[in-house]
Amino acid sequence: MILRVEYVYWLCGLVLVACALRELRAKRFAHAAFWGILAAIFLLGDVVKSMAAHGNALPEQIAGAGVIALGLVAGFLRRAPTVESAPESERRAASAARLGHRLFVPALIIPFGTLVFTLLQPFVRVGGIDQLGRADGTLLALGLACVLATFAALALTRAGARDAVTETGRLLDALSWAALLPMLLAMLGAVFAVTGVGEAIAHLTAAAIPVQSRLACVLAFAAGMVAFTVIMGNAFAAFPVMMAGVGLPLLIGQHHAQAAALGSLGMLTGYCGTLLTPMAANFNIVPAALLELRDPNGVIRAQVPTALWLLAINLLLIWFFAFP
Repeated sequence: MILRVEYVYWLCGLVLVACALRELRAKRFAHAAFWGILAAIFLLGDVVKSMAAHGNALPEQIAGAGVIALGLVAGFLRRAPTVESAPESERRAASAARLGHRLFVPALIIPFGTLVFTLLQPFVRVGGIDQLGRADGTLLALGLACVLATFAALALTRAGARDAVTETGRLLDALSWAALLPMLLAMLGAVFAVTGVGEAIAHLTAAAIPVQSRLACVLAFAAGMVAFTVIMGNAFAAFPVMMAGVGLPLLIGQHHAQAAALGSLGMLTGYCGTLLTPMAANFNIVPAALLELRDPNGVIRAQVPTALWLLAINLLLIWFFAFP
C-alpha cells in the first residue's frame, strides 16, 4: 500500500461530512451547507487536480465557485451557545478531575508525533513514504499524528467514535468560519507573492529606507512581518510577501544573511503580529467567545506585552544569528 498525502485530505473530508450530517439532523441548514461544501472540496480536490492536468479548466472553476459559496454561506452562520444539562456538566467535571493532567497527552502527541514522523520519513521504506517531498511528508506526518492522538484520546477517556464526531462538530461550531482562516490567509500570501506585491514592497522599501544599512533593512523586514501579519491575521500569509520584498533582495542578496536563520526567525517575528490582531480570529476572538469574556479583545490586550518583548528579542536574534 502506497501512502499518499491525499489520504489526509480524504480523512478531513469524511470528518466534515459527518459534521454536516450532524448539523442537518439538528436542522441547522446553513452550517450543514458550509461544512458540506468544504467536505466536497476536500474529497474531490484530487479529481479536480487530475482533470485540470488534462487541460479541463472547468473543475478548477467549480472549486473556485465552491470557495465563493463558502464565503456567502458564512454570513448566515450563527454560533449557538453551549447549553449542558446539570448531569452532563457534572459528568464532565468528574471526568476532568479523574484524568487530571493526562488530558494534555493527546494534544501533545500531535506536535511531538509530527516531529518524530517527519524526522523518520527518510528512513522508512514502507508505503513509499521516503519518496514523498518535504511538504507532503510533513503533512502526512501531521495526519498520522492526529490519528494517533485521536485513538489516544478515545482510550484515555473511554469514549466511542461517535463521541469523537460529536465533539468535533461542537468544536467546529464554536470556531465556525474562523476554522478556515489559517488555510485561506496562507493562500492569500501566495496570491500576493504571485501578483507581485513583494516586488512593490521592495520598491517602496528601497525608496523609504537606506538599503545600505543592515540595521534599517532588519527593522524594515521585522516591522513588515508584524504589520502584514496584523493585517492578514497569519504569519504564513505575510512571509512570502516580506521575504520576496525585503528578505531575499536586501537581507540575503545584499547583506548576505543566512537564509535558514532568517526564514525561521522571520516567521517567529511575524507571530508577534498574530498576538496583536483580531484578524487571527481562531487565536484571539474565538477563545474570548468560548470563555465568555466581557471584553472581546481581552485576549489581545493580555498578549501585548508578550508580543513587544518577543519582537525585541527576535530583532536581537536576527542580528546576531542571521548574519555570518
